[in-house]
Amino acid sequence: MKRADVVEMFTRLRELNPRPTTELAYTSPFELLVAVVLSAQATDVGVNKATRKLYPVANTPAAILALGEDGLKAYISTIGLFNAKAKNVIALCRLLIEQHGGEVPREREALEALPGVGRKTANVVLNTAFGEPTIAVDTHIFRVSNRTGLAPGKDVRAVEAKLEKVVPPEFKLDAHHWLILHGRYVCKARKPDCPHCVIRDLCRYKDKTPA
Repeated sequence: MKRADVVEMFTRLRELNPRPTTELAYTSPFELLVAVVLSAQATDVGVNKATRKLYPVANTPAAILALGEDGLKAYISTIGLFNAKAKNVIALCRLLIEQHGGEVPREREALEALPGVGRKTANVVLNTAFGEPTIAVDTHIFRVSNRTGLAPGKDVRAVEAKLEKVVPPEFKLDAHHWLILHGRYVCKARKPDCPHCVIRDLCRYKDKTPA
């Protein structure tokens, strides 16, 4: 995609949604971190439903640690892979207390050292909680980047590296949210809603769905 088209693409997405943000419910970096860990292979709606009950009871590392693994499972049992996630969250809380004074670290390396936290999760926390211009590539962003021709790549790291190069600085802070929302609601996996897409004329996708 030409640079002028990239600028036009993000300009339109910004006009449509000037202040995009995650659909995960949170009030602190720690709540966001736990929500993102829980969201792996699960929907934001499902995670929000669970954390809506969990956070009023326990929303700090110490409070969740006090619940214990079985106590935490009772709140997140509706989420996929909840057994493994409960184990990771408890271990994550313990490390936050032991190594970071109960605070969520702002460094990528420290975040990725936490149980259940990979590069994507670290990028989401750095971007959404701390305002860093990182771009977390999930399945939606991977699809949109390849379909549109914005940042084609064979894997998420390749797409992330390309997005870092092609996304203009003025759009980088919110690019993650614009792309994920576009992929979730418009450029959907099975049948993209091309007739109602604001960037359809810029998109390189050959099999656009007809009106």
